[in-house]
Amino acid sequence: MTIHLTKDNFEKEVIQSDIPVLVDFWAPWCGHCINLAPIIDEISDDYAGKIKVCKLNIDENQELALQYGIMSIPVCAKFENGEIKAKTLGALPKAALIQQLAL
Repeated sequence: MTIHLTKDNFEKEVIQSDIPVLVDFWAPWCGHCINLAPIIDEISDDYAGKIKVCKLNIDENQELALQYGIMSIPVCAKFENGEIKAKTLGALPKAALIQQLAL
């Protein structure tokens, strides 16, 4: 299940998570983000219980996007222990996304 992040639940769902978290930084107007969405859902299903999968709409959460230096989208970031450990830019194929994020 994909969790939709806001500034209100980001700390609890991402920073305090005891398992790795994949955060998809996206926006509804971004065509590449829309193309990436089914892949993010597949990863959520494939890695259920091993990694938490979340989406953050940067239009609704601009402060968080700025805090993490998101200048282009889509960006997928893997957080571990509250810190970004890996990041990708663009709508990558599933295998490349998994490999680059070391899922």
